[in-house]
Amino acid sequence: MAKVQDVLKAASEAYKLLLENDSVRVMEMRLKAGQKAPMHDHPDKHVVYMVKDAKFKLSFPDGKSQDIDLKSGKVIWMEAGQHETENIGKTDAFNLVIEVK
Repeated sequence: MAKVQDVLKAASEAYKLLLENDSVRVMEMRLKAGQKAPMHDHPDKHVVYMVKDAKFKLSFPDGKSQDIDLKSGKVIWMEAGQHETENIGKTDAFNLVIEVK
């Protein structure tokens, strides 16, 4: 099985690096309605802050998936790992992803 690429390489159309140092990596993530960020890896635990409302489908390497409805201003915690993100909502999504090293 091929190694899944880091999010900044695998999903470079959706993710933009804003800051990286020894403690954190901060990225902006934008997905148009219907757009996917293909299977990618987040090597560290991370916080996701929703700037705009969004509805995502997260798909995992084991074949499981999860739909999440996120509202502007909401913050979620995610463990390190691999997933694909699809914007299944009707509006463009915008969030900030802060990986804690």
